Amino acid sequence: MSLGHTTFFVALADFDGHTLKHFYQALLEQDPIVDVPDVYAEFALAGLRIGLFKPNNTHRTEFESLSSGSMSLCIEVESIEDAIAHLTTLGYPPPGPIQHTSHGREIYAYDPQGNRLILHDATATVLG
Repeated sequence: MSLGHTTFFVALADFDGHTLKHFYQALLEQDPIVDVPDVYAEFALAGLRIGLFKPNNTHRTEFESLSSGSMSLCIEVESIEDAIAHLTTLGYPPPGPIQHTSHGREIYAYDPQGNRLILHDATATVLG
């Protein structure tokens, strides 16, 4: 027996039903493919969907008590400098410097609710 999955997507709690929607709409420069005002929004990206949901009141404290934890939304970018400039324009500049890793350059940023984003540029020179 298998899982029988058809796709995977990331779901993030959007506590007021619109803050993250507006952030990801501006970040991704696209409108959601599903938009139920103040309840749910979904964005379709190459190979991934992002669902933003307003938690039911009975589960709200469960999500509010979570920190960014060990899960990150990684975004491969064409130019890390342009991506940093875009986030800065949106009012969410990355708090630290660009890291040079064995697999390219990356920088951490955070959405309005503290979910960690990793902007990654694999085209950058890789350390040997």
